[in-house]
Order: sequence, then structure tokens, then C-alpha cells
Amino acid sequence: MIIDVIIPALDEADSIGLVIESIPNQLVRYIIVGDNGSVDGTAKVARSKGAIVVQAPQKGYGTACLAGMDYIQNLSIKPDIVVFLDGDYSDFPEQIPDVVRPIIEEQMDMVIGSRSLGQREGGAMTLPQKFGNWLATTLIRWIYGYSFTDLGPFRAIRWDALMKLGMKDPNFGWTAEMQVKAARKKLKTTEVPVNYRQRVGKSKVSGTIKGSILAGYKILLVVFRGR
Repeated sequence: MIIDVIIPALDEADSIGLVIESIPNQLVRYIIVGDNGSVDGTAKVARSKGAIVVQAPQKGYGTACLAGMDYIQNLSIKPDIVVFLDGDYSDFPEQIPDVVRPIIEEQMDMVIGSRSLGQREGGAMTLPQKFGNWLATTLIRWIYGYSFTDLGPFRAIRWDALMKLGMKDPNFGWTAEMQVKAARKKLKTTEVPVNYRQRVGKSKVSGTIKGSILAGYKILLVVFRGR
């Protein structure tokens, strides 16, 4: 199967190289970095490590992911699977084989890498993040009947299934939108444990009170509206 990786990134020059170097290159065709208006040389570092960089100057996590998807959409040969992970080195890219395995071997449509089921380094997730994950996944189970334990960024999905979702959210609601729409479309989903460590540098979302509040509000809005 052809597997491409999309990494949204904003000012991650200190970590993006570590992320790219940790991706199993024998398994992946293209590594696509959605540069979300970085001013610290993120794009230069990513290219030096062999990644394709696409520009997404309008700020937003989802915007950077959508830029990566647009690049793939214009390829003559589409991937079978797309993997999403963060550019801050909090995920373990070495676990990509574990995340894609249920798609390859069990015909799943989407796999969430669950930090709740895996091993987390102390301090890697803040208390608001843990509570927000619990609340959002509980509401998804109550409203849509799908059980998740995490809204984590590390995930894999079949390209054809991703296209059916019509992803739109430009910022904090991206991961919740994907899971809510997967439930609404009755995709075959599962989770696998993934490990999680403290990110390199300060988070643009959970690293500030304002960012945490805005992210939490947007995620709950997406869950209730079913976007």
C-alpha cells in the first residue's frame, strides 16, 4: 500500500527534523509538511530532511492539514493511506507501522493513535487536555454511538474514506471533526495505543490559557454540531 504522511507545523524548526528522521522511510512514500506561516526556518529544515513543504499561510491547524491534502489531491497517483502526526516531536513516528496495521490487515477505514491507551511521559498532557479528551470522546459516544478514548493528532485513514468526510475545520476542531464525521459516515474505526512525550518548545494551544479555552470551545462546538 502507498502511505503518505501529513505534518502540520508552525514554528517547529527545533523539532521538525527529529520528526522526519524518525519516520520509517521504507514504509512511506511522501512526507508532506503543511507550513502554517512559520518564521523560524521550519520549511528549510523540513526540506533538508527530504520532506515536501506546502505553504498554508492562513493560521490554523486544520488549514495546514488541508494544504497537505490539496497537494495529494493533485498527484496523479493517490495514496492508499494518509497518516497525520504533529511536528513538535510529541508523537513517536516509529509507531506508524502500528497505526496503519489495522487498515492493512483488518480492513479498517480509520485508526486513532490513542495516547490514553499508550504510555505518556509525565507532563506531556495538561489536566485541561485530559479532561477535554474525556469530555469530547464521552459526548461522541453518547451522541453518535462511537467509542474513542482520545482526539490525538496521530492517526491513519484510507484516502478514499478521508475524501468522503469533506473535512473543513481550519483550526482547533480538526481532529474532533474527523472523528465525528467518521461516526456519521459509519466508517470502520479502531484505536491503537501510542506513546506520547513532552513536546519540543511551547504549545501554541495548550501552552496558553486562551488557547486551551478556545480549543475546548471549538471542539465541543464541532461535536454538538456534527460538522
